[in-house]
Formats: sequence, structure tokens, C-alpha cells
Amino acid sequence: GAYTYLMNDTDVRMFEWVRKFNPYDLYSKGRERPNLQEILPYYQDLVSEFFPDQIDW
Repeated sequence: GAYTYLMNDTDVRMFEWVRKFNPYDLYSKGRERPNLQEILPYYQDLVSEFFPDQIDW
């Protein structure tokens, strides 16, 4: 891919798992775009569960 020059040895080994996961990536494989209003609550719940209210960058 276009960004492989940025990958180190660990990234290259781990990328095998990304390739295995790709067939199950439902949102980017279909022609129809997902309905944002429909899926937004799900992802907001995930963010709320795993991220603090404020993120310091």
C-alpha cells in the first residue's frame, strides 16, 4: 500500500490481522453509505465507555 514505508517490523507482522479482519468490516464494504443518525448512538456509547470526558492531546 501507499503507506507501507511508514511501517516497522511489528506493524508488518500485525498487518496480517488487519487483512483477516477486513472481510468483516461492514461499513466500508457495501455500496450504501451507513445512516449516521442510526449508528451514532452506538459509537457515542463506545467512546463514553472507553475515553475520558476530556482528552489532552
